Amino acid sequence: MKQSHLLSAMAVCIAIFFATNLFAQTSFAEPQKGFAKNAGSNKLEDSLKQQFKAKKLTWPPQSVFIRSFKYDRVLELWVKNKNVDSFTLFKTYKVCMQSGSIGPKRSEGDNQVPEGFYYINEFNSKSNYHLALGLNYPNASDKVLSDTKKPGGDIYIHGNCVSTGCIAIQDYPIEEVYTLAAIAKTNGQDFVPVHIYPVNYNVKKSLDYLTESIKGKQAINKMILNIKAVYDFFEKKKKLPIIIVNKKGDYLLN
Repeated sequence: MKQSHLLSAMAVCIAIFFATNLFAQTSFAEPQKGFAKNAGSNKLEDSLKQQFKAKKLTWPPQSVFIRSFKYDRVLELWVKNKNVDSFTLFKTYKVCMQSGSIGPKRSEGDNQVPEGFYYINEFNSKSNYHLALGLNYPNASDKVLSDTKKPGGDIYIHGNCVSTGCIAIQDYPIEEVYTLAAIAKTNGQDFVPVHIYPVNYNVKKSLDYLTESIKGKQAINKMILNIKAVYDFFEKKKKLPIIIVNKKGDYLLN
C-alpha cells in the first residue's frame, strides 16, 4: 500500500475510534436524562450544581466514590475532579433499610449486605425500587470465600426503602447518587468503586458494637481486620488504593 493511502487509512481509523467513543459516551448519557421520576432531570441537576457551588466543588465531577457503613446505616458519596488528587466528601445519606447483620455475604438467601470492595456494573432506570445501581457481587474474593454453587447475587443500591441484602436509601437521594454516578461514567470513569464496611471505625459506639459482635468469630474477625487496612489508607490519604485478591480470597493493598 502506498504511504499516502496508508496515512489516509490511518486517519479514517482514528476518526472512527473517536467517533465510536463519543457515541458510546453520548449513548450512555442520553437514556439517563429521563430517570428522575419525582423531579425533572434538569431541576435535579440544577440542584446538584448549586450544592456543588455551595461546597466549593468543581462541576461536573470527573470521578465519584461510594462508601457505606452497615451498622451506622449511612452511605457517603465522595467526588473528585481530574486536576485534583484526593476525594472530597460531597454528601452523607441515611440508609433507610438494610437486612442482615455484621459480617459478609456468603450464600444465596442469607439476606446479608456484602462487605468488601465492589464497583457499579449496572444502571437500572426502570427498577421496581425507583432507581438501582448494581454491584459486582460476587467479586473475586467472594468467589473464593462464599458458597461456590450459590453465592447469591443481584445486590443493588436503590430507593424504595426495601432490602433483602441490598442498600436502600430514599427515592430522592438515590436520584442524586444515580445522577452523579451516571455523570462520572459519561466523563470517562469506567468503574465507580463502592466500599462496604461493617461499621465506621472512627465512631466509638460503632467500634464497640463491632468488637462485641465478632467475639469468637475468627473468620469474620480476620476479614474485618483485612478490609480495615483499606479504610485506614483512604482515611489518611483520601485516595483509593489498588486492591488485589490473593488465592485465599484476602484483600491486599498493592
